[in-house]
Amino acid sequence: MVDKKNKVHIENDPSFKGLSVNSGISQPPSINPKIAERLKNRKRKKYTVEQYVKGILDGNMAILSQAITLVESSKFEHQKTAQEIIERCLPYSGKSTRIGITGVPGAGKSTFIEAFGKHVTGMGHKLAVLAIDPSSERTKGSILGDKTRMEELAVDPHAYIRPSPSAGSLGGVARKTRESLILCEAAGFDTILIETVGVGQSETAVHSMVDFFLLIQIAGAGDELQGIKRGIMEMADAIAINKCDGSNVTKAKLARVQFANALHLFPLSPSKWSPKVLSCSSLERTGINEIWDTIMDYCQHTRENNYFDNRRREQAKYWMYETIHEQLRDNFYHDNKIKGMIPDFESKVLNDEMSSFIAAYKLLNTYYDGVKKGE
Repeated sequence: MVDKKNKVHIENDPSFKGLSVNSGISQPPSINPKIAERLKNRKRKKYTVEQYVKGILDGNMAILSQAITLVESSKFEHQKTAQEIIERCLPYSGKSTRIGITGVPGAGKSTFIEAFGKHVTGMGHKLAVLAIDPSSERTKGSILGDKTRMEELAVDPHAYIRPSPSAGSLGGVARKTRESLILCEAAGFDTILIETVGVGQSETAVHSMVDFFLLIQIAGAGDELQGIKRGIMEMADAIAINKCDGSNVTKAKLARVQFANALHLFPLSPSKWSPKVLSCSSLERTGINEIWDTIMDYCQHTRENNYFDNRRREQAKYWMYETIHEQLRDNFYHDNKIKGMIPDFESKVLNDEMSSFIAAYKLLNTYYDGVKKGE
């Protein structure tokens, strides 16, 4: 029993003879004090643009990671440095096979990437995995747990895993992922995997930066009619039915036939490639080699008909326009005059004193007038 007012144990009062409450054991610190002090005093070494570029070209993973952190930073000075690094690394990029991987949550994307990644590094390739992790809409936090889920690949000396939070800005994180991809290619990685947050708008952004787009499916995701209704299938260059193991083998084989039937109803893509439906088990690591061979066949096919290079040029143009859109949006919201006006306009919209469209037009006109006057 505790006296809440005085915050003392009444049992310790002299009138309660024979009763006492011990003070308990003091809890140790959650982290070793020596390590905490060392981390506190440790300062991350700052590099010049030349040192960053040299470190990346030499394959220094620590410097590559710091450069990607600069790319992901929202600070102006960091962005300026990052763009200089990217510009210097650009001539050394473009020599990798870029693979996008998506699928519904629970399809086993991370397990598949580990099995596939070990297969790729086992053949002597260098693999970089750029994973876009979903962020909480409330806290904006992200667990960035891909290294935990890919235990073997995380310690593979020929693999590099870099999770990035989506942070509620899909277009922004997609652009940063493309820039990170350039740095990874300059660092010598010849195979790049980009894992998306799941089925949604992110697929369109990732599809616009990869050579091959792989959709991971599982048995029981729906019949061929469901497959037709999913627009994501139109972007897929191959579909892999995962978890084809144990008692699920029969269902996975049936799903493979159903998805293959659905794909026959789609028109042929500009690449003149007919998407394949494959099955695999990330757990038993079966069917992985067939998927890799399919990717290689696709790359050879599209290089021969010039679609491969033409698509990369179209992607570069696409990201030029996307960057323009993003910069215009950022400049608008960072304009001091606009920032001062937005709360008042928000209030008028909420109180039905002004329509959303009129408010937007007035804010944009104010911004454009300021640009013309050079404010």
